[in-house]
Amino acid sequence: VFLWKVGWYNAVLQPAFHLPYPDDTLAFVVLSTPSMFDKALKPFVKKERLKIIRDPVDQCVSHHLSCVKEKFPDQKVDIIFDYEILPSRKPKFLAQTAAHVAGAAYYYQRKDVKFDPWGKKKIYGVCIHPKYGGWFAIRGLLVFPDIQVPFLEQSAPVDCVSSEEKRIELLEQFSFHWQDGRYRDIIEVKERYSEEQKAYFATPPAERFRLLGLTPEAQ
Repeated sequence: VFLWKVGWYNAVLQPAFHLPYPDDTLAFVVLSTPSMFDKALKPFVKKERLKIIRDPVDQCVSHHLSCVKEKFPDQKVDIIFDYEILPSRKPKFLAQTAAHVAGAAYYYQRKDVKFDPWGKKKIYGVCIHPKYGGWFAIRGLLVFPDIQVPFLEQSAPVDCVSSEEKRIELLEQFSFHWQDGRYRDIIEVKERYSEEQKAYFATPPAERFRLLGLTPEAQ
């Protein structure tokens, strides 16, 4: 988890994407690391085997963040998940922007390349973590509406893909070849997904239940 102020996020986005809290409101962005699969997801699935499981990862994240919320019975805690959308079909928050302003991971975008080689092609941005590269995910936000932190100082994310050549390579791999996952290893990483985890996320969602040993009835 990485702490930040809502105002840092709202300051870099158009009003349509602003979070509806005062600027000094305390928030945390929550990442899942490669070990999440073995330490959280598999135990969760095993424990919940007799109950209804629709999306194992989303339900696992929801379970654990709800447990965190229960640790603060005297505080209001709003949880916003990465998969939630507004009635307008916009996401409830822009995950990569939140990770960047919190100093969690650097959000590389087209504007970070000085000599743009792509012309009219659509180029997508991507966050890279200094330890995990692209082998992580942004899962949600914890917002504490009643806690104001005007004194909090912002920490910049680590610029771990600093050369022009590497940034171009990263954005091209993510925009045009994201399925093969090469962009995840744009830097030397300390930890990556296990082969089992890679296989899970490479499998179409409807077929993932079989990999987890779940019967169709669990759906």
